[in-house]
Amino acid sequence: MTGAEPAPARADPPHDCARCPRLVAYRQQLRDRHPDWHNAPVPSFGDATAALLVVGLAPGAAGANRTGRPFTGDHAGIVLYGALARQGLANDRFAARIDDGLELRGCRITNAIRCVPPGNRPEPAEISACRPFLAAELTTPPRPAVALALGRVAWHAVLRALGLPATCHPFAHGAVARLDHGPILVGSYHTSRYNMNTGRLTEAMFEAVLAEARRLADAARSGV
Repeated sequence: MTGAEPAPARADPPHDCARCPRLVAYRQQLRDRHPDWHNAPVPSFGDATAALLVVGLAPGAAGANRTGRPFTGDHAGIVLYGALARQGLANDRFAARIDDGLELRGCRITNAIRCVPPGNRPEPAEISACRPFLAAELTTPPRPAVALALGRVAWHAVLRALGLPATCHPFAHGAVARLDHGPILVGSYHTSRYNMNTGRLTEAMFEAVLAEARRLADAARSGV
């Protein structure tokens, strides 16, 4: 692990980022099996000046790791991008392909971990190694007014990226934390297939949290 070196301001990891040996090895396995896939750190998507930053967990193996765009190619993206379009934050062109013409409006999407982890389970050291890239997203001017964290891991990753202990603001669906130095942090359950199929999260529940995140972002940018 070589997570000590800082990330450049608002930079994505290099194509062959070597910070996490386990993720490098898994990435190589996927490259050997699927040489036509992205199989590399997935860059953030959307305008770097956006008021709202959505923070997911990590790329899915056959989703963003395959396509090279966050939440593209798996069920979680269908829920996320559909809700973004209904809130006027995307142009409703999502077709789960990187060439579908999708554009975001006032919104940007990133992940706490940029490389796909085996079993969708990153290790704590891997989250730490990728932290400088998330910190750059959260703090580089003009920083986002609101960060919407999808899931507990993303919520804790945002807090730690801002130098705060993970315990200082408990995670909950719909939780809002007004941080002293950083964006307003809003929490939601992840839009994963598991959460949707079990009913832990519904489209209505997610859209309500997204609408609140957008309202807070609009108010912050307008000075209200």
